[in-house]
Amino acid sequence: MITLTWLLLIALIGGILALVDGILRLRARGGSTVVGVIEVIVAALFLLSFFVPGIPWGSLVLGVAMLIALVVALFLGGRTGRGITLAALVVTAIWIVLVNQWIVVPGIN
Repeated sequence: MITLTWLLLIALIGGILALVDGILRLRARGGSTVVGVIEVIVAALFLLSFFVPGIPWGSLVLGVAMLIALVVALFLGGRTGRGITLAALVVTAIWIVLVNQWIVVPGIN
């Protein structure tokens, strides 16, 4: 059974945005297809890590890898818009800060 929490919702939003950004990068004709493939794989594993036990590495390691892939995608650019990339980057960074309890917000973590 899965408990619906604010941290799970934040992680799902960040993972879905990163997955959509990776798919848009793959569909574009620019030179960022390698970044798109890495972004899709890491975002899919990140999303699966919340629902399927036994995913290698943890959701935190996959979140950091997804954050790095999003930063590379943001600076690499391409023909896709930067809005989805920036939104996924911000939401994933917020999730990493909250899950590590670097900032404690009552009711969220």
